[in-house]
Amino acid sequence: MIYTVTFNPALDYVMLLDKFESGEVNRSKEEFLNPGGKGINVSMMLSELGVDNTAIGYIAGFTGEELIKKLKKRNIKTDFITLKEGMTRINVKLKADIESEINAGGPNITKEDLNLLMSKLDKLSDKDILVLAGSIPSSVNDDIYEQIMKRLNEKKVNIAVDATNELLLNVLKYSPFLIKPNHHELGELFNVRLKTEEDIITYAKKLQDMGARNILVSMAGDGAILLTEKGEILKSTSPKGKVINSVGAGDSMVAGFLAGYLKNKDYYEALKLGIASGSASAFSESIATKKDVDALLKLL
Repeated sequence: MIYTVTFNPALDYVMLLDKFESGEVNRSKEEFLNPGGKGINVSMMLSELGVDNTAIGYIAGFTGEELIKKLKKRNIKTDFITLKEGMTRINVKLKADIESEINAGGPNITKEDLNLLMSKLDKLSDKDILVLAGSIPSSVNDDIYEQIMKRLNEKKVNIAVDATNELLLNVLKYSPFLIKPNHHELGELFNVRLKTEEDIITYAKKLQDMGARNILVSMAGDGAILLTEKGEILKSTSPKGKVINSVGAGDSMVAGFLAGYLKNKDYYEALKLGIASGSASAFSESIATKKDVDALLKLL
């Protein structure tokens, strides 16, 4: 089973406008209300690809109830912890001549709530994959991913981490199965600007030396580079298309990679399905459908 953790999920209220003018009354052409949060995005794409998974994390209030309803409509299993106070956040995504976002803070998570999550994670085994994705709410210590991985280290759970900066660097000593920085984030980790594929490979290897087993570096329209635990360096280009919504594209890539890997443990096939899934979501208004992914996969 694959489990995804989203500490601070959301309902994303996406509004499409021709142009956004600050200080003026703006009217949208169309609106969508989508489940949001990096772990949830991974779950939605896994579900589209026919991979059984369970989304866990925290919800609160009427917005949390609506989030669960939307996930159930997508046939996604859920095991969320309901907080006693607050409400699951609503994030506003403005898609106009430029993209703008207003992300809410989210509800408070107590120590008792964290203990409930840890109890759920304690049931995982080496046959499971855990996905830790996204930022951490202010009410939770920013070493929480590190705490989780330390706790599960002896269980040999395969853990994929999609995070940035210190949140990512601090977990490398626990040998995550997969990390997925984009090329900008990889450069930021070492305070350098990466100009060539050779630069990307050099610094990705540094992360491997620090403990990461497989490193998937996305390069937007230029494809991705994968450094595997077998010592392979694999590359693939991206299919061409019009980017409509970049939110969830990286999460879809993680889901596609895991889905591809689980088929026959072939890293190159995992890389291609990851790129096809990420690109399909970028070319869609929300998380892409399997039909969209399959169409792009044929081009790789």
